[in-house]
Parts: sequence; C-alpha cells; structure tokens
Amino acid sequence: MSENEKYLIWKNKQLVDPDLNKELDSICNKSEEINDRFYKDLTFGTGGLRGIIGAGTNRINIYTIAKVTQGLANYINKKFLKAKVAIAYDSRVKSELFAKETARVLAANKIKVFMYKELMPTPALSFAVRHLKCQAGVVITASHNPAEYNGYKVYGDDGCQITTDTACAVFNEINKIDIFNDTKYMDFDTAVREKSIEYISELDIKAYLDAVNELSLNKNLKNKENLSIVYTPLNGSGLKCVSKILKMNGFSNVKVVSSQEKPNGKFPTCPYPNPEVKEALQEGLKLCEKVNADILIATDPDCDRVGIAIKHKNEYKILSGNEVGILLFDYICKMRLKNKTIPINPIAIKTIVTTNMICPIAQKYGVEILDVLTGFKFIGEQITKLEKIGEDSRFIFGFEESCGYLSGRHVRDKDAVNTSLLICEMASFYLNQNLTLVDVLNKLYQEFGYYKNVLKSYSFLGVAGFNKMKTIMTQLRENPPSSINGKKVVHIYDYLNRIKIFNNYDKEKISLPSADVLKFELIDNISIIIRPSGTEPKLKIYISIVTKSKYKSEELAQSYCQYFDNLFY
Repeated sequence: MSENEKYLIWKNKQLVDPDLNKELDSICNKSEEINDRFYKDLTFGTGGLRGIIGAGTNRINIYTIAKVTQGLANYINKKFLKAKVAIAYDSRVKSELFAKETARVLAANKIKVFMYKELMPTPALSFAVRHLKCQAGVVITASHNPAEYNGYKVYGDDGCQITTDTACAVFNEINKIDIFNDTKYMDFDTAVREKSIEYISELDIKAYLDAVNELSLNKNLKNKENLSIVYTPLNGSGLKCVSKILKMNGFSNVKVVSSQEKPNGKFPTCPYPNPEVKEALQEGLKLCEKVNADILIATDPDCDRVGIAIKHKNEYKILSGNEVGILLFDYICKMRLKNKTIPINPIAIKTIVTTNMICPIAQKYGVEILDVLTGFKFIGEQITKLEKIGEDSRFIFGFEESCGYLSGRHVRDKDAVNTSLLICEMASFYLNQNLTLVDVLNKLYQEFGYYKNVLKSYSFLGVAGFNKMKTIMTQLRENPPSSINGKKVVHIYDYLNRIKIFNNYDKEKISLPSADVLKFELIDNISIIIRPSGTEPKLKIYISIVTKSKYKSEELAQSYCQYFDNLFY
C-alpha cells in the first residue's frame, strides 16, 4: 500500500482526536509531508516506541499507542494468567491521554492495571512493577527529547526495560494487528469503577522513597543545611520525589527554579530538556548566581537522568555525565569501605561508551567492572542475572555517560531521585572539607590521568537522513579506515557482527549481543565509537582520549571534533 493510500484511509476516518483530523487536512496534496508520516511504522524495539507527536503510522498518537498496547496485551496474555501491568507518565504533551489509552486497552484485554494518578519519575514505574508484582510496566515518556516528541517504554516483570528477545516477540504481535480494526477498548471511567484500573496509592509512592532513602551513605553527615541547592525538574516529573527525598535527608536549603517548576510539555524555557546540555541549565544557573548556590541539580522530564553544575572559584562549572559518574563511583567506594558495607567481590556496571576512567579507580578499590551495550536496560539486565543466582548484593553502581546512574537494587533503571540525593550528600561531604566537586575531580585526574570524553551528534532527518545513516555505517563496516585523523587504527570492534578485528586481519568473538555499533581503537590511547541513536535521528560519535596532560587531552579532543565536523558538515 502506498503512502498516499494510507493517508487517505486515515483522512477518511473520523478520528477521535480532533488534532489528528486538523493535521491530516493541513497536509492534503503535500506529498513530502504525507510521505514522512506514512512511509513506515514507528519502530518498536528494546527502547519501546518514540517519535514525533502527530498523525500517521510514523508518529505517536492514540492509534499507534493503542496498536502497540494491543500487541503487548496479546504477548502478555499468551505468557501469563491474570496478568498485572503498571503505568506511569511524564509531563509531555498528551502523556496523560496516552497513558489512559494504554490503560483502557489493557483493561479490555482482561489485564489488571495499576496506574499513577499523577505524573511520576520513570524509576518509580520500575519500582512499582516489582513492588506490586506486575508482569510488565509501561511509561509514557520521550525522556530528554525535544518537546514535539513522546514515547512508550515497556518494562518486564523484573522492573527492567525489555531486552531484545522480548521486544522481538512483542513486535511480532504488533505486526499482526490492524491499527483501526483489531484493537480492543474499555471505557476508562468504567474500568476504574470496576477496579480493572486501580490508582497507585501514596503508600506505594512512600515505599519507593523509603527504598531510595535507604541508599544514603552518610546519614550522620553534619552541616547538610549549609549546602545551598538550586533544583530544576525542567518542567517534568521530578519535583515531588526529588524535593521529598532531599527534605527527608536534611537538605533544607533548596530553591526550585520557578519557570521550570510546574509540569509543561512544551518546555518553554528549555526546548531541548536534556540535562547534558548547557542550554537546558540556563534558568537554573541564573538562580544560582542570584542566591549564591553551591550546586545546581537538574533532572530531565521523566526524572531518570540528572545533570549538575558546581560553584568553583566564583564560577559555575557544568560537569559531564562521565565526570559525575566518576565522582559518584569514587564516593560510593570510599563511603562503603568506611562504613564496612562494601560486599565481597563488588561489581560496578557501565556501558561501552562510558569513560574507562572508572577502571583504574575500580582497581584501587577492588571492584570488578562489567561492560554492557549502550542503554541502561543492559545494566538492569545484569543486576537481574545477579539476583537470580543470589549475588545481587555485589552490585554497587551502574553508570552511563548520558547522565544515568543507579546505586541500589530497588529498581532496574537509572534513577535521578536516588542520584540527586547522593550528589547532594557527596557535595556536602566535601564541602565540610572545604573542597568543591571540581577540586575532587581534579585530584582524581592527577591520580589516574586525564580522561577526556566528548560526544558529537549529527542529525539526519527524514527518509533521506535515515538512509544516509545506514549507508555511513555500512561503508565504515565494509571499508573500515586504516587511520582516523592521522592516528593508526589498531583494533576494530564490530558489535553488529560481534567480532573484534586486529590489524585488519585476525578476528576474535565479542561476547555482547549484536548491536549497530563500531569502535575504533587507535594508537596513543584514543578510541572512537560510532552508532546511530536508538531514540533520535542522529549519528553519535564518542571520542575518548587519555593523556597525562589536561591541556593535551583537550587539544586532541578538539582536533577530533573538527575532523568529524569536516566529515559530516
């Protein structure tokens, strides 16, 4: 069926959401606009579903949401009897509508639904799945994507995002469904009255916060009230839980950025609500200057990622996700050794694109490091594997460079509520020693070397962009470069074909699952990782450099950034 034929089917239906009818009318006779909305179905994978809100099969709307939910329901009902599913949603445009659509499709398929009555952090959904003994979970969010996006993430009964095998099985069920004819619905209010849909209680939210509270490493820390904190939820779901957990732990000097305090899916003061980027932190930094704060904490819309800025020598320095992770890991090891709570044979888990600076620090503290593919679901999967053999207590930290962290086993996803508490505790601990986190980071660099990690992202929009990304990855895989920016390539890791290539000849099997990722190890401790984003139309390039000189590492990193800019612009 052609794109135009699909468009006409949608246009000739009286769609329930009037916004969709208006949009379809507005693109009449605009072939490029029609093509972009109908040339494919949104891809369902291990990250669930994510896309631009709007009309069509390549957009997020109540019909694509319902189709995916029907496929999920069919999968669940084949596998479980009397299944239960937990649902959460964030502040994005139509998130509550999509959550209710998900709930009423599940209820129509005789699946019990537990749903948060208000927007809640993604880690609270992971907790609810485990706490309420559900067989699956769904959270409506597009994480830190721009305002025009929304998404649908699916969790398994372990509270972890589904991984490859489950995603394939659900995808097969989705493909059997006609978007307009095969989906079952139950009236939402009727389902609530009949208790097919039940709201998650305040006691359950308290249980989540209590679990996070248990992860404090320094309950008797003095002068917590002296730490001046500015917090911004970036118009997302973090306000309630982050504010409560800080208050529970004695951090009373907290000011919230008023322009970003209330939920607002249009993100008027931060169009790209990603705590990794400086632009999203500007409102918070203004308030920091005004109140002379020690630290800025920013959580993304679904409150699973956290970014920070630190006052150091009368200026505010934004720390990268890698730098925050290194500081947290060192602090956790230090405190757990001091408290005599570090387990035998402790394990920390990181993704392959995350800084290797964690390795010498881990060696110092006797911690084993596991590398996994990009995506926190793979960290969660490893914790579950440890749990199944009774060794999950060995886990002390999970870490990905994109500002995602976890220090406990209460959830199977990154947790910005947990991390916000630990960051404030860590900052206060060092402030008592007249040190900022920048001071501590510099000491770590002096001890272990200067690890410079830079992420470059290049956008490839629409059908042409998607095809260009595929072509680039194919060419790099089939005709790999012998050098990059003048440095010889010594090893190539082809994660798609699961092979490591030595000097373009000898090969060794990679144990990790297949993924469209290439890693090039160069001489002089330089590595380049290239992968298409799983959630955005972007090609991501991770540049890693290790030197004994901060200046040299930054100089080299800049030359590689320029090299790739020249290549793709």
